[in-house]
Amino acid sequence: MSIGIIGKKVGMTRIFNEEGVAVAVTVIDISDNVFLQKKTSEKDGYTAVQVGYGDQKESRLNRAELGHLKASGSKPKRKILEFRLESDEQLPEVSHPGLDLFDEGQWVDVIGTSKGKGFQGVMRRFNFSGQPQAHGHMMHRRTGGIGAGTDPGRVWKGKAMPGRQGNDRKTVQNLKIVQKRPADNVILVSGAVPGANGGYVVIRPAKKKEGPVRNLKAGGAPAAATPEEGGES
Repeated sequence: MSIGIIGKKVGMTRIFNEEGVAVAVTVIDISDNVFLQKKTSEKDGYTAVQVGYGDQKESRLNRAELGHLKASGSKPKRKILEFRLESDEQLPEVSHPGLDLFDEGQWVDVIGTSKGKGFQGVMRRFNFSGQPQAHGHMMHRRTGGIGAGTDPGRVWKGKAMPGRQGNDRKTVQNLKIVQKRPADNVILVSGAVPGANGGYVVIRPAKKKEGPVRNLKAGGAPAAATPEEGGES
């Protein structure tokens, strides 16, 4: 697995590319990311890095969490995630991941929590067409028969029924980084990402598309992407 970062969804807008075509993009703020801990296979049994994002009040954390953060010299963080690596050689030497982690044109996956819709019926939740709307019909938007009176006389697991919709962990794969804006510490990703404005998302290199190998050693410059790595599919 590659190192990713945590961000906050600012909102959607559009920009015009070099051909003058309008491209819908999502603006993601990635400021305040910091490496909190680096785990090694010798000490911890596996290789990983912990990334923290967003300042938090000390009063909202317990003593164990505060002690862990103070040991790394970091302020209290709102979100903490861990990214596993294949070997200790991939551990970064820098302390603050940011825009240098990605290149413009690189493919990424974005993970977030979808908007919660509450308890919904089958017409909204599963796009059922509904039942007849005539005066004599008594069930216009209800589920209808679910086979409970037939053999084997029970409702199968996974049957489309009314229930809670949304508020689920979703991953949108193969989005392209259209633009980086260092002055605002944001990146512009093509298309839509899960969640409402202000929601937290995780950005990682795409698993199904090749991308550039990042150099996170001290003083190291990012490795350039080859035409095959950063191009269109």
